[in-house]
Amino acid sequence: MASFIIMPKLGFNMSKGKLVKWHKKEGEKVEKGDLFFSVETDKTNMDIEATENGFVKNLLIEEGEKIEVTLPIAVVGEKEENTDTMVQEALSQLGKAVETTQSTTFDHKLPDASGPEILPIPKTDDSCRDYEVAVIGGGPGGYVAAIKAAQMGKKTCIIEKESFGGVCLNRGCIPTKTLLRSIDALKEVKESSNFGVVNVDASNAQLDLCKVQERKRNIISQLVGGVNGLLKSNGVTIINGECRFVDKNTLAVKDQRITSDYIITATGSEAKNLPISISPETELMTSTEALDLHDIPESIAIIGGGVIGIEFAYFMANIGVQVTVIEFLDKILPMVDEEITVQVSEMLKDLGVKIYTGSQVTEISGKLVLFQKDGGKQSVEAEKILMAVGRIPNIEGLDLENAGIKTEKGAVVTDNTLRTNIDNIFAIGDVNGKAMLAHVASMEGITAVENICGKKATMDYDKIPSAIYIQPEVASVGLTEKQAKEKYGEIKTGKFPLMANGKAKVAGEERGLIKVIVEPKFNEIVGVHMYCLHATDMISEAVVAMKLEGTAEEIAKTVHPHPTVSEIMHEAFHGVVDRTIHF
Repeated sequence: MASFIIMPKLGFNMSKGKLVKWHKKEGEKVEKGDLFFSVETDKTNMDIEATENGFVKNLLIEEGEKIEVTLPIAVVGEKEENTDTMVQEALSQLGKAVETTQSTTFDHKLPDASGPEILPIPKTDDSCRDYEVAVIGGGPGGYVAAIKAAQMGKKTCIIEKESFGGVCLNRGCIPTKTLLRSIDALKEVKESSNFGVVNVDASNAQLDLCKVQERKRNIISQLVGGVNGLLKSNGVTIINGECRFVDKNTLAVKDQRITSDYIITATGSEAKNLPISISPETELMTSTEALDLHDIPESIAIIGGGVIGIEFAYFMANIGVQVTVIEFLDKILPMVDEEITVQVSEMLKDLGVKIYTGSQVTEISGKLVLFQKDGGKQSVEAEKILMAVGRIPNIEGLDLENAGIKTEKGAVVTDNTLRTNIDNIFAIGDVNGKAMLAHVASMEGITAVENICGKKATMDYDKIPSAIYIQPEVASVGLTEKQAKEKYGEIKTGKFPLMANGKAKVAGEERGLIKVIVEPKFNEIVGVHMYCLHATDMISEAVVAMKLEGTAEEIAKTVHPHPTVSEIMHEAFHGVVDRTIHF
């Protein structure tokens, strides 16, 4: 199926690009990785490679022309494919006129930019709607989907009732990590004498939450502005307001009706609560309120020992708050390999955090949390109480039934192409309940758009990385050791401690380990788990390796730079193949 090649955006401030040279001619076959064209930016010339196989159907601009980024510059498709309609659409965007030839030969001539007035492109029955793609929700799934759809030549709108960036950017990932970065800075000051820094009164170092909040707001503002700019520069129409379905092709936003060939639902999630008795005088916080604290409380009880609960426990403990974590399951961070969970628990206990696992909260009365553990009743009193028991899909007010969209357990049902039971409607991100992570939502958005545009794309949920931003960091992908044994029986594991890594010793953070897991037949990687410095950055190597069906031998024989923490990766895989070198 034919697709547009666009003028690439090669830098954050790049608004236009100059086509320096075409390295392929019309009618010529092009394969992924071939040198296709060269572009002049404000800094240098860059050679651009082809990203897909096909034939060069049409070259839409000439060498020497300068146009805005993301506008179409060529069409690539099948050898006998007719692309006249696409050419008309593209040249219209470029401000050029074109005569339709209805031929499949490559004799298309570019018109003079000062030619006759452009005539409207005739609309088919399917193109009489307002948009080709409408996206509901501007979070990391929605805005990425909208940008991708526009880049692939679709007339696109995005509907958002609040701020772009969704929970992740405004009330989740980014603000949480901003607060945790302040903790890192505080720890650096307090531990500076270990690195030879003198004349620093570390005993009085503390966080000013008001200044931390100000920094957080500035970061969010910049990033939200960046998302708005990206949407506008890619030609996405922005519509503000709450949205609901009228039918499978029609949306209502305030008093406006919007029609679209395809609709992508990306409305995210909201904080989950427990079905327990909560007294009226209780001031119960979710992560949203906890992120906006301006005063340091004396104590806090955190209900839930998942990622959100543990990151807040780590933050609060480091600013001097007495922290209690109450977790229903028999361990905190249930998605993490048990060996790492044990080490995280010990680190939190060293900070003074009290952890109650296997505990069921039954009631919250004022500042008192009551729970059952080991058949007995216990309670914890705290100045602040944080409910951190997960999130649920946000479908309230969407009127999904008007479009016939199927839901199960409060989530929109989709297949691995992100399509719902209604052919033209897709659901991405937290609203489908598959994997509530921002990076998953973004990839789902791209996958959904590619399917809308006729490409065959599916999500692989077995290779999703997760990250926890305490220190040391936790990151993992694939199966835990327990899960791998249940699936494969006998498995192979490799481990390497951070205490044997030179860069970790230099950085003064030697806690933690890496554990790698392979299946027994081919030594193919099925799981990687890290508890160490820079873990959240390094896990991508493991994800790529697993995506490419990499083996222990391949990673062990891959040269890693020295000195880096990343050396623990190939050391651990050496441990699978034979023995680790440095331990």
